[in-house]
Amino acid sequence: MTKQRITTGLALVTGLAPLFFGLNFLLNPGAAPDGFGIEPWPTGNASGYFMVKGVRDVATATIVFILLARGQRRALGWVVLTTTVIPLGDALAVVTHGGTLATAMSVHVSAAALVALTAVLLLTESRSHHACEPSRPTTPSRPLASPPR
Repeated sequence: MTKQRITTGLALVTGLAPLFFGLNFLLNPGAAPDGFGIEPWPTGNASGYFMVKGVRDVATATIVFILLARGQRRALGWVVLTTTVIPLGDALAVVTHGGTLATAMSVHVSAAALVALTAVLLLTESRSHHACEPSRPTTPSRPLASPPR
Protein backbone atom coordinates (compact mmCIF):
# COMPACT_ATOMS: atom_id res chain seq x y z
CA MET A 1 0.00 0.00 0.00
CA THR A 2 1.38 3.39 -0.95
CA LYS A 3 1.81 6.35 1.36
CA GLN A 4 -0.82 8.26 -0.62
CA ARG A 5 -3.42 5.51 -0.13
CA ILE A 6 -2.68 5.32 3.59
CA THR A 7 -2.96 9.10 3.82
CA THR A 8 -6.23 9.05 1.88
CA GLY A 9 -7.58 6.43 4.28
CA LEU A 10 -6.54 8.52 7.27
CA ALA A 11 -8.10 11.61 5.68
CA LEU A 12 -11.34 9.68 5.25
CA VAL A 13 -11.22 8.77 8.94
CA THR A 14 -10.72 12.47 9.83
CA GLY A 15 -13.97 13.12 7.97
CA LEU A 16 -15.95 10.03 8.96
CA ALA A 17 -15.27 10.28 12.70
CA PRO A 18 -16.62 13.81 13.18
CA LEU A 19 -19.50 13.03 10.82
CA PHE A 20 -20.48 10.07 12.98
CA PHE A 21 -20.07 11.96 16.26
CA GLY A 22 -21.85 15.03 14.92
CA LEU A 23 -24.83 13.11 13.59
CA ASN A 24 -24.94 11.08 16.79
CA PHE A 25 -25.12 14.27 18.90
CA LEU A 26 -27.80 15.72 16.62
CA LEU A 27 -29.93 12.59 16.27
CA ASN A 28 -29.27 10.78 19.55
CA PRO A 29 -28.49 13.45 22.17
CA GLY A 30 -29.67 11.23 25.02
CA ALA A 31 -26.98 8.58 24.52
CA ALA A 32 -24.25 10.26 22.44
CA PRO A 33 -22.52 12.12 25.29
CA ASP A 34 -21.69 8.98 27.27
CA GLY A 35 -18.25 8.56 25.68
CA PHE A 36 -17.25 12.21 25.68
CA GLY A 37 -16.00 12.21 29.27
CA ILE A 38 -17.86 14.89 31.22
CA GLU A 39 -20.53 14.05 33.80
CA PRO A 40 -23.21 15.16 34.47
CA TRP A 41 -24.33 16.34 31.08
CA PRO A 42 -26.12 19.63 30.61
CA THR A 43 -29.86 19.78 31.06
CA GLY A 44 -32.44 22.41 30.15
CA ASN A 45 -31.14 25.18 27.89
CA ALA A 46 -27.56 24.01 28.38
CA SER A 47 -28.40 20.86 26.41
CA GLY A 48 -28.21 23.09 23.33
CA TYR A 49 -24.51 22.25 23.55
CA PHE A 50 -25.33 18.97 21.83
CA MET A 51 -26.59 20.80 18.75
CA VAL A 52 -23.51 23.06 18.73
CA LYS A 53 -21.17 20.08 18.93
CA GLY A 54 -23.13 18.15 16.32
CA VAL A 55 -23.16 20.99 13.80
CA ARG A 56 -19.45 21.72 14.40
CA ASP A 57 -18.53 18.08 13.75
CA VAL A 58 -20.71 17.73 10.64
CA ALA A 59 -19.27 20.97 9.21
CA THR A 60 -15.71 19.76 9.87
CA ALA A 61 -16.45 16.46 8.12
CA THR A 62 -18.01 18.26 5.15
CA ILE A 63 -14.93 20.43 4.64
CA VAL A 64 -12.67 17.36 4.74
CA PHE A 65 -14.81 15.49 2.19
CA ILE A 66 -15.05 18.46 -0.19
CA LEU A 67 -11.29 19.04 -0.26
CA LEU A 68 -10.59 15.33 -0.61
CA ALA A 69 -13.10 14.98 -3.46
CA ARG A 70 -11.66 18.03 -5.23
CA GLY A 71 -8.13 16.62 -4.98
CA GLN A 72 -6.94 19.58 -2.92
CA ARG A 73 -4.65 17.47 -0.76
CA ARG A 74 -2.32 20.28 0.33
CA ALA A 75 -5.24 22.51 1.35
CA LEU A 76 -6.74 19.48 3.08
CA GLY A 77 -3.50 19.03 5.00
CA TRP A 78 -3.67 22.60 6.31
CA VAL A 79 -7.36 22.25 7.21
CA VAL A 80 -6.76 18.94 8.99
CA LEU A 81 -3.80 20.44 10.85
CA THR A 82 -5.97 23.35 11.94
CA THR A 83 -8.71 21.02 13.16
CA THR A 84 -6.25 19.35 15.52
CA VAL A 85 -7.24 22.02 18.05
CA ILE A 86 -10.79 20.62 18.22
CA PRO A 87 -9.98 17.34 20.02
CA LEU A 88 -7.35 19.15 22.10
CA GLY A 89 -10.01 21.63 23.20
CA ASP A 90 -12.33 18.73 23.93
CA ALA A 91 -9.63 17.13 26.11
CA LEU A 92 -9.16 20.39 27.97
CA ALA A 93 -12.93 20.61 28.52
CA VAL A 94 -12.94 17.09 29.95
CA VAL A 95 -10.10 17.63 32.44
CA THR A 96 -11.39 21.04 33.56
CA HIS A 97 -15.02 20.00 34.00
CA GLY A 98 -14.91 16.90 36.14
CA GLY A 99 -13.83 14.30 33.60
CA THR A 100 -10.84 12.03 34.03
CA LEU A 101 -7.40 12.53 32.58
CA ALA A 102 -7.59 8.94 31.30
CA THR A 103 -10.69 9.73 29.24
CA ALA A 104 -9.21 12.98 27.97
CA MET A 105 -6.04 11.20 26.87
CA SER A 106 -7.57 8.01 25.46
CA VAL A 107 -10.44 9.65 23.61
CA HIS A 108 -9.47 13.20 22.72
CA VAL A 109 -5.66 13.43 22.77
CA SER A 110 -5.37 10.19 20.80
CA ALA A 111 -7.78 11.65 18.23
CA ALA A 112 -5.66 14.82 18.06
CA ALA A 113 -2.54 12.71 17.47
CA LEU A 114 -4.21 10.83 14.60
CA VAL A 115 -5.45 14.08 13.08
CA ALA A 116 -1.99 15.68 13.39
CA LEU A 117 -0.33 12.61 11.81
CA THR A 118 -2.79 12.77 8.93
CA ALA A 119 -2.04 16.46 8.42
CA VAL A 120 1.72 15.88 8.40
CA LEU A 121 1.37 13.05 5.88
CA LEU A 122 -0.83 15.20 3.63
CA LEU A 123 1.52 18.17 3.84
CA THR A 124 4.61 16.09 3.08
CA GLU A 125 3.23 14.22 0.08
CA SER A 126 5.26 14.62 -3.06
CA ARG A 127 3.65 16.98 -5.54
CA SER A 128 4.17 14.36 -8.28
CA HIS A 129 1.55 12.19 -6.56
CA HIS A 130 -1.18 14.79 -6.87
CA ALA A 131 -2.97 13.33 -9.86
CA CYS A 132 -5.98 15.62 -9.46
CA GLU A 133 -4.03 18.86 -9.51
CA PRO A 134 -4.02 20.69 -12.82
CA SER A 135 -0.76 20.45 -14.69
CA ARG A 136 1.18 23.60 -15.31
CA PRO A 137 1.87 24.64 -18.88
CA THR A 138 5.33 23.79 -20.10
CA THR A 139 5.40 26.56 -22.65
CA PRO A 140 5.93 30.19 -21.75
CA SER A 141 2.79 32.26 -21.35
CA ARG A 142 4.04 34.84 -23.86
CA PRO A 143 5.81 34.10 -27.12
CA LEU A 144 9.56 34.40 -27.21
CA ALA A 145 11.12 37.06 -29.37
CA SER A 146 12.22 36.00 -32.83
CA PRO A 147 15.81 34.80 -32.94
CA PRO A 148 18.29 37.41 -34.23
CA ARG A 149 19.25 37.18 -37.89
